[in-house]
Amino acid sequence: MRSSECYHCGSPCHEGMELWDDKNFCCKGCKTVYEVFKQNDLCSYYDLQANPGAVPTEIRGKYDFLENDGIVSTLVDFNDSDIQSVTLSIPHIHCSSCIWILENLYKLNSGVITSQVNFPKKTVHITYRPQEISLKQLVLLLCRIGYEPYISLQDSEAKRPKVNRRPMYQVGVAGFAFGNVMLLSFPEYFEVNEYWLDQYRPFFRWLILFLSLPAVFYSGSDYIRSAISGLRSGMLNIDVPIALGILTLFGRSAYEIISGTGPGFFDSLTGLIFFLLLGKVFQQRTYNFLSFERDYKSYFPIGVTKVGDGGRCEESIPVHQVKKGDRLLIRNEELIPVDSILIKGRARIDYSFVTGESDPVNKESGDKLFAGGRQTHGAIEIEALTTVSQSYLTQLWSNKAFKKEHQGSYRDLTDRVSKYFTWVILAIALTALAFWSWYDPSKALTVFTAVLIIACPCALALSAPFTLGNLLRIFGKHRFYLKDAQVIEKMAQIDMITFDKTGTITASKKSDIQYRGFPLDEDEESLLRTTLRNSSHPLSRQLYDLLDGQNITVLDSFHEETGRGLTGEYQQHSIRVGSATFVGVSRQDSKALGTEVHVSTERGYKGRFTFANQYRQGIAGLFRVLGTHYELAILSGDNASERENLNKLLPVETKMFFDQKPEQKLEYVAFHQEQERKVMMVGDGLNDAGALAQSDVGVAISENVNVFSPACDAILDARKLSYLGKYLKACKQATHIIIASFVLSFLYNIVGISFAVSGSLSPLVAAILMPLSSITVVAFATGMTLLIGRSLNKRIR
Repeated sequence: MRSSECYHCGSPCHEGMELWDDKNFCCKGCKTVYEVFKQNDLCSYYDLQANPGAVPTEIRGKYDFLENDGIVSTLVDFNDSDIQSVTLSIPHIHCSSCIWILENLYKLNSGVITSQVNFPKKTVHITYRPQEISLKQLVLLLCRIGYEPYISLQDSEAKRPKVNRRPMYQVGVAGFAFGNVMLLSFPEYFEVNEYWLDQYRPFFRWLILFLSLPAVFYSGSDYIRSAISGLRSGMLNIDVPIALGILTLFGRSAYEIISGTGPGFFDSLTGLIFFLLLGKVFQQRTYNFLSFERDYKSYFPIGVTKVGDGGRCEESIPVHQVKKGDRLLIRNEELIPVDSILIKGRARIDYSFVTGESDPVNKESGDKLFAGGRQTHGAIEIEALTTVSQSYLTQLWSNKAFKKEHQGSYRDLTDRVSKYFTWVILAIALTALAFWSWYDPSKALTVFTAVLIIACPCALALSAPFTLGNLLRIFGKHRFYLKDAQVIEKMAQIDMITFDKTGTITASKKSDIQYRGFPLDEDEESLLRTTLRNSSHPLSRQLYDLLDGQNITVLDSFHEETGRGLTGEYQQHSIRVGSATFVGVSRQDSKALGTEVHVSTERGYKGRFTFANQYRQGIAGLFRVLGTHYELAILSGDNASERENLNKLLPVETKMFFDQKPEQKLEYVAFHQEQERKVMMVGDGLNDAGALAQSDVGVAISENVNVFSPACDAILDARKLSYLGKYLKACKQATHIIIASFVLSFLYNIVGISFAVSGSLSPLVAAILMPLSSITVVAFATGMTLLIGRSLNKRIR
């Protein structure tokens, strides 16, 4: 680091520079940030990138408006007394070191809980404690480390992304320079001997040089800047050879014109930059056009129970149909879909899906509740304050707190290949330069630049995102909703599938229910119905719909033990509903004939409801298909009364385990993972939450109730369960498409480099062919995935 520059931000030296730790700092702000970095062992930040982003010239007083609580409330996504979260647009995010420092903000200020960067959208989602750091202080912290957020009036009105028009301006400037340089270069092409042309030839050459300057240092600046950042961080990214080619061409051409020894290569140089940018813009436009990420989220399958007619009428509606003023019933363990007011019941809200903090918050009637919280203490009634925001709910599913630490194998492969690719290309280019410098010096520079430009791993890098992303969108249309594109890669590697029984392979609304035992009086039936109303378990929902009677307004106490049963208390009465052992009856006394729900009150054991399960349509065919490719297992929390029926449905070698507690299901999955098996768990998202989270791929079956768990990797509409085998087959086909795209990209590079090395390919033609290769791979990947989608349409109709 030169002593004349600030060690933190790189600003030029001036009077008043502070010397500390043998390093110069332009101001106390930069010095303070460096001290914080050093105290928190973050000085490797300066090794990653010496100048991260653009340091604002003046921020004093600029963000005073963030002291206004009214403005802050319109900007934040979540605002509770202890925790706030906000999504800020950071235009200066441009590389991996930017992501690293922004996702380590919690090390700079203990008030920051988490920060997560969305690189394509150039945003950062930050959760923080307002008592320790206000929104204004958070923004100033970002400014001090070189990442000033973009905040405008539209942020308070709607979360619309800022349109970045810089790439189009760069293409326009490069195109203007390219066209005029080509026009002014015509006399050079034809070598016409004419007095006026010969007289003004030096003038036109200098004019060409000046026209090329904005094309190189404005339009081509991103390549140069990215290459410098990569070299500073010790990484050879693909922009290094491109920037080297641009600067080499510019230096050689400028030398020829200044020295008067030739016309230079400015026509090829400006054309090179123009076609590079044109290809880059096309790729981004194509990526945005597919917009698979937004498309699949618009189908997100969450339902909610709407209460009407004074609480006597309940109906399940899609969450996007919720309107302001609607009364909604939120049961135990269900998600609050909209910002709302608590009307009835005791709320104990777990906001960990939003903030990562697991301590539930108690709320009283009249308090405001925020979307994304999970009710953990019985049923409550709320009144919606706004319509639902689909994009906000789907953000919860991708919350960093619930992500599995796993990278897709194909993503890793792409990164590794691209890294070595750059070294190989540089070696080939330098070897070709050395050879042609000896054999024919006039072609040496042309060959060197042509090799650098024609060989680009951009097409290689696009293979996986376009293939997996487009398939993600197609799955969404068929009601199979994946958390992210990497789930497709993991599904292609699955070799074992385990299923829950109740609510997964059984149809929740088609069971024949019979009661055996002592009759329930009116008060007991009312207490039973109200207790069941608080639960979202499939058996609870079926039994609640069967019973008649008036609900009790609010229970004095409610408790649900996952996988075992429910307890409800009202005044002097209590009731227990669940398994035989949970209510205090021995298994021998129960004489199980099917899936059973037992009932006892403070007076003693009352009886049991027996469910004669009906299995989902097409389930036998599904197991027949899966049994030929995967090891299958059934993990049921119910007794073994259904074993005989399951034997008729399942392949002979299918393993079946009954009376399984949630922790036993998790242990079963973990055991087989230790045996190097890739396990998919298919469950209802309730008792199976642990197993879903433990498995390599967790698939939650969705009915029309508002049960939602970020522990899963995918949500499948219950009506589409029989098509699971077809989805798995499509995932394997997608991996084949990626491999084929890799081969296509390699073939293109081999052919292109062979022409470049032979000296028969100009840099201008290479610049045209390079984006063409990316377009080819994108078209191939998109077209092949559309064929998969068409085949799915034929199978699933």
